[in-house]
This record gives sequence, structure tokens and C-alpha cells, in this order.
Amino acid sequence: MNTAPKSSALALPPASASASGSGKILAVDYGRARIGLAIAESLCGIAQPFDVLTRINRNEDMRRLRELVRGNTVKLILVGLPLRLDGARGEMAEEAERFAQRIRKQIGIPVEMVDERLTSWEAERILEEQFGRKSKQIDGAPKKKDTSKVTVDSVAAAIILREYLQRVENAATGAS
Repeated sequence: MNTAPKSSALALPPASASASGSGKILAVDYGRARIGLAIAESLCGIAQPFDVLTRINRNEDMRRLRELVRGNTVKLILVGLPLRLDGARGEMAEEAERFAQRIRKQIGIPVEMVDERLTSWEAERILEEQFGRKSKQIDGAPKKKDTSKVTVDSVAAAIILREYLQRVENAATGAS
């Protein structure tokens, strides 16, 4: 079993400094069917659900992401790393890391991997509280497609971003 210790992949490397000036921070909740997106104006900004990209293929997904990054002056991308509860890396963590590497290579801005354990669960709880909705119907069948930007995927990305911003703020103020 390959476990993931708290390593530089989850730390706050110097790349985070590049977002401190101008430019936004984009968080990505990577999935095989959809990519949830959230954005903050800066390291001092508020994480907000932004959009969901329905996956098409690698090239088209990257083209749309590149357009979004350029159109919104994004200076840092956070990609959620879906570790297992015990910290082990599974198949989805490996896929997310490959996706992050493609972003670095093809878009050319700093990318950081951020632990995203339980963010989808938390996103579902938030949506249930605020909108009285669940991502699945009671019988387990998927709900009809919701075209609003506030989806489990985009809220999960906002949680990834919110937690990152809190860690940066705590590190800057010396809090733990």
C-alpha cells in the first residue's frame, strides 16, 4: 500500500507567492465525468463556486481550461488530490496528479496539489442545508442534470480553495 505522507505535494511551496499580487486562484475538483471549479480574487479573497466543466476529452478539456485561465487572469491553480481517508494514494489520486502535470506543461502557470479528503461529502451537506437538495435521489438514481453553477463539484472545489486560503493565512500569521 502506497501511503502519502504530508509531503511537499501538499505543502505550501513558493508558487503560492505568485498569486499574492494580481491574478486569481482557481481550484479544480478533478473527476472522470466533470471538473468542478472555484475561484478567488487573491490569497486574501473568498472562495466561490465558479463553474463545472463536463469532460469531453483531454485536449478539449485542456483547451477550455486554458481559455478560462487566460480570460480570468488566473495565476495559480490548485488541483484537489483525492487521497483515501488513511492517506493512501489510489487510482484517482494518480489521475489527478497526471492532470495537474498536464496543466503545468500545457498552460504554464503554477499548479499545486491540495488534499481534498471529504470535500465532496462536505459539499453535499452544504447543498442539502442551503438548497434542500441531494446529489442523488432517494432510490440512488442520479438527479436530473442541474445547469446552475452551484453543484457538488463546484462547491467541493470551493472547499478545496477555502481550506487552502485558510492554511496560507494561518501560515502568514503564525497560527496553526
